Amino acid sequence: MKILYGVQATGNGHITRARAMQPALARRGVEVDFLFTGRSREKLFDMDAFGRYDVRRGLTFAIERGRVNLPKTVLQANLLELVRDVRTLDLSPYDLVLTDFEPVSAWAARRSGKPCIGIGHQYAFPFDIPKAGDSWAAQQVMKWFAPASISLGAHWHHFNSPILPPLMHPTAETQEADSDQILVYLPFEEAADIMDLLEPITDYRFHVFTDALPPGVQDNIEIHPFGRDNFQQKLQACQSVLCNAGFELASEALQLGRRILVKPMHGQMEQASNAKALQELGYGTAANQLTTELILHWMRTAPCVQIRYPDVADAVAQWVASGDWSGTENLVNSLWRQVDFGTHMKANNTHLIT
Repeated sequence: MKILYGVQATGNGHITRARAMQPALARRGVEVDFLFTGRSREKLFDMDAFGRYDVRRGLTFAIERGRVNLPKTVLQANLLELVRDVRTLDLSPYDLVLTDFEPVSAWAARRSGKPCIGIGHQYAFPFDIPKAGDSWAAQQVMKWFAPASISLGAHWHHFNSPILPPLMHPTAETQEADSDQILVYLPFEEAADIMDLLEPITDYRFHVFTDALPPGVQDNIEIHPFGRDNFQQKLQACQSVLCNAGFELASEALQLGRRILVKPMHGQMEQASNAKALQELGYGTAANQLTTELILHWMRTAPCVQIRYPDVADAVAQWVASGDWSGTENLVNSLWRQVDFGTHMKANNTHLIT
């Protein structure tokens, strides 16, 4: 079997899922070519695992000071280039298209009649999951941005719907984290604003990942460039995570049992919904605006929650390689039965999909 795997590269979460899927598919003898869109090639990093991959422009949102700028998004979108990429993408060598909310591969599959499986968090939104900032326009973006003939959505809880647990690398035994260290990943916020918030909190050490400031140490703040290995090391070492309300990092933090505070991006329905879900499940704290006092209160009072998820990537790769994509219920139910909610009873709902 040969697959084209399209990955939305605007954020690192989609790439993280692809990193988990790549070895799982390879173990089953599936040949995979990768297509990344939404970020230029020179801004991608640690991409050796994907071999020779293709990069196209695709579509992405313009973000300014933690808020989606819709007029700028429309102005910077090159729809003619998108249409040309869809029309010229040759799918004849492939048996299947996988898309992680990536529009060029999804629309090319739709145009050519090639089977297309959508994998990722966005494909959970047609179901009855917690939503915030919902609107007709947001629903249309979710429906048509990267349409798939078969969908495998993912979330932190099944919400009695046919969606998967989070798909990520299996985690080894969790090392003991330092309660005084906090990982900070807020790529859609102004770096100077974040520094102003953190500098007065001298009792804790912050590890801030950003490309907007030079690497180094400024009193209680250590600034790191983007890089997966160092990021994973700091995620293991820090007991707390302060981040935007993307899905993948919060999933990794839950798997490790980290304290979570998210600041959803304004004007982005997915992130607003993620923030709502974290709070409703009791898995984390959300704030539309960050203040020094709020961060300090969160550090001192919020609990750490750990949810152990199974190896979803391996199960999905086995399901894909089987060639029988007629139903997802057995796959979904099997994976949720393996979730270990630990002592966190608020979300320990064992009712499965029928």
